[in-house]
Amino acid sequence: MAVAGFQHETNTFAPTKADFDAFAIPGAWPGLLRGDEVIAGTRGRNLPIAGFCDAAEAAGHTLLPLSWTAASPSAQVTDDAFTRIANQILEDLSQQVDLDAVYLDLHGAMVTESLDDGEGELLAQVRALVGDQLPVVASLDLHANVSPAMVDRADALIAYRTYPHVDMAETGARALHHLDGLLNGTAGRKTAFRQIPFLIPLTAGCTVTEPGQGVYARLAEIEAAQPGVTLSFNCGFPPADVPDAGGSVIAHARDQATADAAADDLAAYVTEREGAFGADILHADSAVARAIELVRGGHRPVVLADTQDNPGAGGNGDTTGLLRALLDQGADNVLAGLLHDPEAAQAAHDAGEGAVLSIALGGRTPGDRPLETNVKVAALGNGQVTGVGPFYRGARLQLGSCALLELADGAVRVAVVSRKLQAADRAPFLHLGADPAAAAILALKSSVHFRADFAPIASDILIAAAPGPNPVDHTQLAYHHLRGGVRLMPNGPTFLGASRG
Repeated sequence: MAVAGFQHETNTFAPTKADFDAFAIPGAWPGLLRGDEVIAGTRGRNLPIAGFCDAAEAAGHTLLPLSWTAASPSAQVTDDAFTRIANQILEDLSQQVDLDAVYLDLHGAMVTESLDDGEGELLAQVRALVGDQLPVVASLDLHANVSPAMVDRADALIAYRTYPHVDMAETGARALHHLDGLLNGTAGRKTAFRQIPFLIPLTAGCTVTEPGQGVYARLAEIEAAQPGVTLSFNCGFPPADVPDAGGSVIAHARDQATADAAADDLAAYVTEREGAFGADILHADSAVARAIELVRGGHRPVVLADTQDNPGAGGNGDTTGLLRALLDQGADNVLAGLLHDPEAAQAAHDAGEGAVLSIALGGRTPGDRPLETNVKVAALGNGQVTGVGPFYRGARLQLGSCALLELADGAVRVAVVSRKLQAADRAPFLHLGADPAAAAILALKSSVHFRADFAPIASDILIAAAPGPNPVDHTQLAYHHLRGGVRLMPNGPTFLGASRG
């Protein structure tokens, strides 16, 4: 089995593109791996390819690793990066002999400078190399914007079922199980694909709250009632101005009628609950005021999720709107992060622990501005961190120079990193000597993934809308290329075509 991976989640409205270095240099995940490095460099991590390889080796398969890489969500992948990485995968694939199958660890929402559907193109090129008879199976992120081309060119697409994505490795193992079924004839080769007629806000797809929790419970019921059916529900990734952005259902079965019935059942379940997918969001000022009120009532820590600047959705992780609201309202015992500001981190390292300096913090994202303030350098770190939570479990995070900065006489502490990472794990804070469980308010640049490691210590969770490139209200985005007829929000206005905006 040839195995490879190429992951990127593209926010076409984000400020920064993903060039080759974004994939090659380690950050939240390993850098670009090739050959035997693929298995060794991903083993033990919560990654689909790790789960696939473990399951394949346990089943006695021979693995032929090609390449694996992933970059943080951002704007489009540059054509140079896509071409170089795709060609590396294809070159190594072309040299394999006696292949029985191909597995690809993909995201499903990659947009390049020239392609609306990066995965569709990669799958097409893989299919052209291996022919129509060899099974090609891919795992997908729950936020994949699945296209008809992807469905047509893969024998199976198997998506995550949790958000936070604590089942990425498990999904890889499920992909291996399905691929084994294709090889031994027990898995069906018929596929049904349905696109959901409205865009789902990221925060509404969380699978530990409703309505997402109910959708995946219904998915399991359908599979249990129809042996041989494999279902995936993708919430989609809304901040992508491409025709196939949005949610979808994929069903695999032994016959077309069964696949169609399963897909229709789950798609209808989602569509009938459209209104439940509306985002429950507070303006930043209101969220901070509510958090302060909860703390005074004995609740702590209260989590404020800075969703619109989530690095996991293409944000730069450097906007200052929520931080300003906390300072303006006099919030106390606040721990905020992870703020992406290499210049501030370097200035802190140059000054040393205990130093007080005047600094322009964050605010490099277009439309925002730096926070001019005095800070005390409370702690410094080298950014070599191992993830401890369910999402980043085992990941050797490379965050560059880090610093814990105190503002407002220590009432607000901010964890600053040199390489952007959403705050989905307690480890980066602990690396700087700050225990999130001891804070009254946690201001986290994340949408949902933070729940995996922070929900167990949180008394309350509030979603805050501070300025950023990932608006929870999709009507604020200037779409031009969505397919006509898609509702921009649950029960919201319909996108009529390219003339809009």
